[in-house]
Amino acid sequence: MNKSLTARSLILALALVLVAASFPIHAQQQEKYQPTVGQQGKDVVWVPTNEGLVNKMLDLAQVTSDDYVIDLGSGDGRTVIAAAKRGARAFGIEYNPDMVELSKQNAAEAGVSDKATFVKADLFESDFSKATVITMFLLPDINLKLRPKLLDLKPGTRIVSNSFTMEEWQSDGTATMEAGCTTWCTAYLWIIPAKVEGKWQLPNGELTFNQKFQMVTGTLSLDGKDTPISGKLIGEQISFDAGDSEYSGQMNGDAISGIVKSSAAESKWSAIREVTAVGSR
Repeated sequence: MNKSLTARSLILALALVLVAASFPIHAQQQEKYQPTVGQQGKDVVWVPTNEGLVNKMLDLAQVTSDDYVIDLGSGDGRTVIAAAKRGARAFGIEYNPDMVELSKQNAAEAGVSDKATFVKADLFESDFSKATVITMFLLPDINLKLRPKLLDLKPGTRIVSNSFTMEEWQSDGTATMEAGCTTWCTAYLWIIPAKVEGKWQLPNGELTFNQKFQMVTGTLSLDGKDTPISGKLIGEQISFDAGDSEYSGQMNGDAISGIVKSSAAESKWSAIREVTAVGSR
């Protein structure tokens, strides 16, 4: 037998053995990360939102292709991907880097990588001021820690939470999934209200608003008569009752204009915010 041929055969056989031995390791490295329900995260454990409730949440927020959706604690990316499938730009903030990579893979498989992006980041150090919709499935104490930051977002921004509320900040809407869902099946919606607290001047009087989240109370002083008021803000839209009159209006910075209806007539009304001089008490 040719010794050089035998040597080459042995080398080739050894090479094939080495390739075969390394293949399982290589394949294992390429396997998709498999998260476990209940696994510990930075602030919460991971429990995925029911796919049906994801769509309920997006429906409740009326997400369209005009929206920029940010999901806080985006997990495996399902909410971001669902929003992207509706044509919205969607962004996931997730602290677990393995989850971030999994989300990117899932978005690629769903064909929405151009609209769905993800970042490894801390919720409390992230900027989500440009969002028109924020979704989340966090814990009540996390919701409350985030609440001041959420209330400073642009009026009209929609916040949707799976199952957990904002305590005394009452929701503007709810949706519950019954079929195919056994736990964590309710979505809550809040619409960030404009800041209206303070005094406003009318052509022939004054409005004083006291504000607690989206609810307003106060006094309408008109032609020397004081009338208690109560109403609500939805973004920059305000409505309130004063006696037998119903006021509705649109805020535009430090101005409000709208319609007032009573049993006798309908007319226009307007008000300008009273600006307190710097240094005054």
